[in-house]
Amino acid sequence: MLVLAIDTATKIGSVALYDDKIGVIGELNIYVKINHSAVIMSMIDNLFKMTKLTINDVDRIAITVGPGSFTGIRIGVAVAKGLCYGTEKSIVGINELDLLANNIEGFQGEIVSLIDARKERVYYSIYEKNSELKRVSDYKDGEIRELLESLKGKTPIFCGDGAIAYESIIKEVLGEDAKIVTRANSIPRAAIAGQLSIARTEDNLYTLEPFYVNKSQAEREREERLSKNC
Repeated sequence: MLVLAIDTATKIGSVALYDDKIGVIGELNIYVKINHSAVIMSMIDNLFKMTKLTINDVDRIAITVGPGSFTGIRIGVAVAKGLCYGTEKSIVGINELDLLANNIEGFQGEIVSLIDARKERVYYSIYEKNSELKRVSDYKDGEIRELLESLKGKTPIFCGDGAIAYESIIKEVLGEDAKIVTRANSIPRAAIAGQLSIARTEDNLYTLEPFYVNKSQAEREREERLSKNC
């Protein structure tokens, strides 16, 4: 099975072709300064050109559905759905926090995936990795300091752009020995989404939606304004 995987949930835009027998056929990762809509189709086109494959060779499309950037997620899901509408490929949604946790190799123990939600807030989930990776918490959002207080006495490893953004806070609360994945290994890779999608049951193209965890900051501020005016 050949999978085209797309990830636009964070500032990193990532596209990959993943084959269930060969592994990674090709992958492009770019830091997106403005908007994913400006680059994502070009990235996909270039990936096909460099691998000498086409959308017709693809069996499935994997798309990260969040949590993360509200705008980025909507763009990625729309692109993936558009490709599936036109080609009748199956689609699978992958959670961004799961992707980040699965990107860690050579470690056993507790893993905390963190995505920066700004203003010292994060989207997060907690995993245990022994012989296999298992999620042991819900997908949540909250204050980074509150999460860290709940982890005192434990020795997890932190991954994702939230771990990089709040490294100083993590070490302040948990100590200088707190484990944080390097910047390079905290990049969400579309190839991991492709790999995860192989064993997943396909999603319904018409009902698959972005996974936000919470409302956007703009939506929260709007509700606060409305409540004050009531």
